[in-house]
Amino acid sequence: MVHKLIVTAAALLGYLIVSAVSAQVASADRPIRIVALGDSLTAGYGLPAQDTFPAQLEQALKARGHAVQIENAGVSGDTASGGLARLDWSVPEGTDAVIVELGANDMLRGIDPRVTRAALDTLLGRLKQRGLEVLFAGMRAAPNLGEDYGRAFESIFAELAVKYDVVFYPFFLEGVAAQTGLALRDGMHPNADGVKGIVTRILPKAEELVARVKSRRS
Repeated sequence: MVHKLIVTAAALLGYLIVSAVSAQVASADRPIRIVALGDSLTAGYGLPAQDTFPAQLEQALKARGHAVQIENAGVSGDTASGGLARLDWSVPEGTDAVIVELGANDMLRGIDPRVTRAALDTLLGRLKQRGLEVLFAGMRAAPNLGEDYGRAFESIFAELAVKYDVVFYPFFLEGVAAQTGLALRDGMHPNADGVKGIVTRILPKAEELVARVKSRRS
């Protein structure tokens, strides 16, 4: 009887080990699900779906051998507070990582940087509580808003990036802002080539994000 119980217990233990290993392998093989949470720069204002930032970045990562799926959760006109308000339904269960691109509309509307900081602080904190990896994209202030506003606004991003230990890309429009050949007729939103330029520059940071997810899985 004792021998039979020992055999049964050993068999059960073996089953649990195999199940755990199988689940781990399945998780490792599952495509990394990324949500791009942002404003019109993420949504792809004026662009067909295949030319938007999430779509182009997904293709660039796949070309580098990464199994990823990037969901476009960009909403034109959204502020940091708006992104925070819709966080739970924009970033569903099963998400592995989030790209946060918010703040441009706060700056354009002259919103108090303290309001923007508080919203982004809460947003990043909630993502970290959920165990999600984050790529945080910064934004710069227009010169006409003044030096004081510019310093207060731009410091938000670097300081929160350090606080939450996220992958940080200082300026989402690096190399693209104010380049007429890379913008739509409004002079503000990037065209397909402009988005391609953004993707090319941010790609190393996106790969760092993917690496963090893979490390967590293993």
